[in-house]
Order: sequence, then structure tokens, then C-alpha cells
Amino acid sequence: MKTFDPNYKLLDEMYQDEYYPDFLVDKVKDALQKVIDLLERGAAGTEVVQETLDEAVCGINDLQEEFDENDSEIETVARECIAADVAYILEWFDIPIDTEEAIRERDW
Repeated sequence: MKTFDPNYKLLDEMYQDEYYPDFLVDKVKDALQKVIDLLERGAAGTEVVQETLDEAVCGINDLQEEFDENDSEIETVARECIAADVAYILEWFDIPIDTEEAIRERDW
């Protein structure tokens, strides 16, 4: 079983930007971590991976109101950061899912 890159910092750009409250970025990270956890356990087919990605993205969708309440939003920088991290995760684990397909459930 392969473990995720220990040197890669998920959502680093969002953590570096004060516009995004760290506690909310932590929640986005938790959603992505569920995908990583699945992949680290191994033997997950692309359908299972996509289902887990869909759940993670829907969980991130659900955070939008909380971002708004904290004078923030999932906008361009956040969207690009999340998509880049999803792409990195998929590449790291050699999962043949296109990034746009992987985040297909997004409404941000």
C-alpha cells in the first residue's frame, strides 16, 4: 500500500491567505483526507474513488454558507487550490480520473 506524499501540504495556498479562516480550511482538508485515507488502504476501484470524491466535494459544497458567515467564500483561489490538490492526489496514487470529472459535484 502506498502512503500519501508526506512532503505535500494540502491546501497550502488557502492556509497562507488570511481570507480563508484556518478552521474552515481544516474542514476542506478533512474532506480531502477521506479520499487519501481510502487510497492509502489500497484496492479501491475508480468507481469507489469517484464516489468518495463526490462525497468529499459535496461536503465542501456544504461549507459555503459557513465561509460566507466568516466573511470568506470558496472563490477563484480556493477553487484552483482544491482542484490542484485533487489532481495531485489522483496523480500520486495513479488513479485515472480526470480532475474535472473528479470534482464534478462542485458548485463553487
